[in-house]
Amino acid sequence: MDVAAAMDPPTLALPRFVEEVRAVAPPPGQALDLEWLPDGRTTLVFRALEGGRVGDVWVVGPRMRAVIKSKTGLARTVTLRLKPGWSVPLLGVAASELTDRMVPLEDVWGRAGRDLGGELLAARSRADVVDRVARALALRAGQPFETASGKLARRAVRLLEEGEVRVESVADRLGVTARHLRRAFTENVGIGPKEFARTVRLQRAVRMAATSCDWARIAADAGYYDQAHLIADFRQLVGLTPGAFFKRAGRMTQPKLILSYSPLPVR
Repeated sequence: MDVAAAMDPPTLALPRFVEEVRAVAPPPGQALDLEWLPDGRTTLVFRALEGGRVGDVWVVGPRMRAVIKSKTGLARTVTLRLKPGWSVPLLGVAASELTDRMVPLEDVWGRAGRDLGGELLAARSRADVVDRVARALALRAGQPFETASGKLARRAVRLLEEGEVRVESVADRLGVTARHLRRAFTENVGIGPKEFARTVRLQRAVRMAATSCDWARIAADAGYYDQAHLIADFRQLVGLTPGAFFKRAGRMTQPKLILSYSPLPVR
């Protein structure tokens, strides 16, 4: 055995599976605003409650609609967003079983999930939380586990995020039928490729709106037919018009956990 390799911290391998880590610690007694926008991702969420004395770990599946709410009683949260297509090997369940659901990790992993919650509660820093989650994921990923359907779904994700808009075109480029692609995508990502493409457009629009108020230009650059298409999609996925959403976001003064797809370093 390569001793040096065996001693490498598992966090070094984390970027293969995790694309973003966020940590938030609101002031004592203050609520945490949560904005969870559809992005086709499955997320692990660790919450320390009641001043950090108790905690839990949840698996949040890909969402078809946004969740916007305030939560009290949180001492801190750490979220690790998995790259699309890794739910089956890392969690042991099809991503489609998690869609629009928030499930205790213990219900997915059994005792290992419960034990991880205790470990994370004892962690003294975000880096420590990430290391402990990385070790738990490394145990799940310690054997050959990539499936053909998982690889296919991840390749399709890349094409859709690079700008391909038609599912049939993606299927053609990958050498499969559209039906086969939808089945693999739904199992491994949790939503269909057409629904995923809608989340890609939404996320592009949200990022562009951070620096521009030209909604006609944003709609065109994000991949919508026109501004009306953007507004209709935003209403359906978020429950607000773009203007109302950003006006609300500008008024909020509480600590925010904004979960929209914007990759950050995991360390």
